[in-house]
Amino acid sequence: MNTDKRGISRIILVLLALATVLAPGASAIPPDEHAPRFYATTMDGEKYSNESIKGKVVLLQFWATWCKFCRGDQPVVDALAREFSDRGLVVLAVDMGESKKTVKKYLADMPRACKVILMQDTNLAAMYAAKSYPLYVLIDRDGNVAGKQNGAGGERALRSLLRKAGLE
Repeated sequence: MNTDKRGISRIILVLLALATVLAPGASAIPPDEHAPRFYATTMDGEKYSNESIKGKVVLLQFWATWCKFCRGDQPVVDALAREFSDRGLVVLAVDMGESKKTVKKYLADMPRACKVILMQDTNLAAMYAAKSYPLYVLIDRDGNVAGKQNGAGGERALRSLLRKAGLE
């Protein structure tokens, strides 16, 4: 009986740990950890990986066309992408689980200044446990996760996030 209780206790602890890691908005990769190896292909066919972004700051935005908060942040994200592109910022907007047709239609009406990636064309969504949107992850020039932001925060919050990687 005592052995059964210990076994059940261990199972509960493992389930609690998994629930914490997989909870909506939780990131599987904590800040200051080296960003995991990734691949991504934009809707325009550009390829990105850890090797191709060396020396650059990367802002990952996990979003969806139906997400009103994502749409609210879109003008700010795109303006920051343009403002800091000459200082090495690359913004990769990963659309979460929608069809190429849906995203193309959305982009025809609301073009993006950043690079748009479909979830099926990258392994980033799985790595960062993106479950609620928008989710932002910042990778610094050394390839480390410099910060994370769950949810829309507007310009002030995004600029604060970029400062963590030295962009002011």
